[in-house]
Amino acid sequence: MLDKLIELILTESQWMPFAMLLSFIATGSLAVRQARGALSPPARILSAMNLFYGCMIGIMGSGHLLAVVIKIAQGTLEGSPLLLLLLGIALVIPAGWLALRAIRHEQLTDGQAVAVNIWLAIFLIALGPHNLPLAAPAALNLAYRFHSRRAVGWTVATVAAAGYLALFVGSLIFFASGKSFEEFQGIGEYSQAVTPP
Repeated sequence: MLDKLIELILTESQWMPFAMLLSFIATGSLAVRQARGALSPPARILSAMNLFYGCMIGIMGSGHLLAVVIKIAQGTLEGSPLLLLLLGIALVIPAGWLALRAIRHEQLTDGQAVAVNIWLAIFLIALGPHNLPLAAPAALNLAYRFHSRRAVGWTVATVAAAGYLALFVGSLIFFASGKSFEEFQGIGEYSQAVTPP
């Protein structure tokens, strides 16, 4: 039983649909709670976008950290343990902070919104171009935050929702195929590149 659980944790293709499913649930719960609140519709939409993105990246980053710790214990980790742990932490902390602020209905300042979204986007892209679909929502978060026309705001929100749905369907296809989604493949490759021989 324990071996199967460890195998499940170490299989990258499991984490993407799991992270997105929990993000959908968290965002839906937030929307229900906010329905009776005093927040304006744009503020509620922005909170939902921030929560979904923060949850998704935070859960996937947590899965990476858990996998690294298990591989360290098993003695099967390739690359620098410290670097791999730091890379995971660099995703989990800002993503978790973004999600927590949304849950608490705490609005970000413009500077905070730009900093955390750009950090996550640049960091993910730096780990490999295959992470571009995971980085794109950060740009949509900022586009929605700074939009000045209602039509633009609805367009951005619709594109974000459609993008998340497509990403979720894609993750389910990878999950069903049994192949590695490789959402964090760039971490391992980067680690091997910078680790001295």
